[in-house]
Amino acid sequence: MKKKRPILIGKTSAGKTTLCQCVNHEALKYHKTQSIQLVNDQMIDTPGEYLERRSFWDALLVTAADADVIMLVQDATEDTSMFPPGYAGQFPKPVVGVITKRDTATDKQIEDARKYLEIAGTKNIFPVSSMTGEGVADLVGYLDIL
Repeated sequence: MKKKRPILIGKTSAGKTTLCQCVNHEALKYHKTQSIQLVNDQMIDTPGEYLERRSFWDALLVTAADADVIMLVQDATEDTSMFPPGYAGQFPKPVVGVITKRDTATDKQIEDARKYLEIAGTKNIFPVSSMTGEGVADLVGYLDIL
């Protein structure tokens, strides 16, 4: 069976790159993603600015054409979301929500992040921690990328 290739879309510092490192069993180290990157030929990591600046949204749509699954990444510790209502509907592919930093968030923050992702149009939502690995196996199992 062919591995699914996800694209990770989210705000700057949402944890997209760290999640890529965790899924690929790499040492966790922070670096700012400056451009769209293909990680281990299996995950497409995008800069947060591509979501934050509406003028880059077309670039996300074009790049998403190379993905099998769209992952909307929401930092649980953020009190806002960059995803507008129904954002997931513009992608003709499965869209899942990922709540990052669950290890540092309160239950209320995780629930708020879930609501943001539901409003954006995601149905399958995975709270994860790239630092502890909590929830990552469920996400990987769903994506069937390992």
